[in-house]
Amino acid sequence: MAAVTKIILVRHGESNVTVSQVVGGERSCTGLSELGVRQAERLRDRLAAERLPVDVLISSPLPRALQTAEIIAPALGRPIEIEPDLEEHRPGDADGCPFVDFDHRFGLFDWRAEPDRPLAPGGESLRQFHDRVIAVLGRVEREREGTTVLAVCHGGVIDAAFRTYLAIGLSGAFDLWTLNTSLTEFVITTRGARPQLRRYNDSAHLAGLPAKTAV
Repeated sequence: MAAVTKIILVRHGESNVTVSQVVGGERSCTGLSELGVRQAERLRDRLAAERLPVDVLISSPLPRALQTAEIIAPALGRPIEIEPDLEEHRPGDADGCPFVDFDHRFGLFDWRAEPDRPLAPGGESLRQFHDRVIAVLGRVEREREGTTVLAVCHGGVIDAAFRTYLAIGLSGAFDLWTLNTSLTEFVITTRGARPQLRRYNDSAHLAGLPAKTAV
């Protein structure tokens, strides 16, 4: 019988860096906004009510993801395992830069047209980021074959996973808008088999909450 591996990707709750409109890397990320905490609590309550069977809970180490994982963990009954390669696109010297200053300091460019150009000095290029995500997903598939893995991560990671599993590549002519604390689920029936996308942007638990913090 073929082993069935489920990988459920959760984007973190709304972050303080998003509200402050700054590039949020490991130096500048301070976790979730008040709304982000409420979003994660809604997801926790949904997971508890649905009794979603999860074998492994992993998380990006960035505070906005780890705080989300800490909030939902009681509903899953699993310890949190930190996976550094689930981090968002690493911004290098742009970490903490206000969005409005980015062009002046580092220059805006089409990163899909220039996939080997780092976001900023010391940061990753789009190709490096995608290669990292592909590698960590492959490792999860190998090491967690036959289990259900819930990974708390970032919008960019989910975008890279989407492009990888659907074999679209770096320059597919679309953009994803992945909502905070939404669920995206892929199912792999055998190692190397074509993955199935079971759901994307499942955010039913956010009904009634504002879309974002007003600034």
